Amino acid sequence: MTDQPPSDRFKTDMPQIPGVSGSGSRSSAASNPAVKLVVGLLAVLLVVFLGARWALRPKHVQPRLAEQQPQLEVPAPAPDPSTLLPHATDAEPGIADATEMAKPWSSREFFIRNRLTGENIPGLLIRLPAGSPSQASGYWAFEQKSPYGNCKLEYLTDLGKLKNDYGFRAAKHPMVGNPCSRTVFDPLKTTNLPGSGVWVRGSIVQGSDLRPPLGIEIKVEGKKILAVRTE
Repeated sequence: MTDQPPSDRFKTDMPQIPGVSGSGSRSSAASNPAVKLVVGLLAVLLVVFLGARWALRPKHVQPRLAEQQPQLEVPAPAPDPSTLLPHATDAEPGIADATEMAKPWSSREFFIRNRLTGENIPGLLIRLPAGSPSQASGYWAFEQKSPYGNCKLEYLTDLGKLKNDYGFRAAKHPMVGNPCSRTVFDPLKTTNLPGSGVWVRGSIVQGSDLRPPLGIEIKVEGKKILAVRTE
């Protein structure tokens, strides 16, 4: 029997794999070109994956500041024409200036307050060709609403319209008409209301209306034309 050192008695021999040496197996695997290729491909794939993930990340959209928002211009509503017209009341009855009405057949729309109902009634002031602009007799004012019905009377300075729309051919000066009944009133003529003994301006020269427009009393103080009260 061969004597062996005690330390060598308990060593076991490592199993040997044919074709592979025990001490150089790790170093040869690290230097294998195939391993290097696989590691390189994995590194490239990792870079591509991270790059694609970064490119597809949700992009943060910066909200537009309030001052950068497009400003839409909203047109201002048109003023109510009735608010631009004179409104005659007991305290402020003025509706026009005499210098504005110096030309014959000139006209001016206005409103007058009804003392009983408080309603603002549309009226029309006409400068007559006869008389002085500084005297009340030089004007005719009346309610534009017809006495019977809801039609608005119109001041007709276009004689062609009188002929075509009303069939009235005898007009030689502006008239007042009721478009609902085709009645024509002459501002230069007066008539006696039946059963009242009252003379009113605007005699009917054509049509079936029962009476002329409701008159509005006019006064002139200096250059101010005042609408005092309705008929």
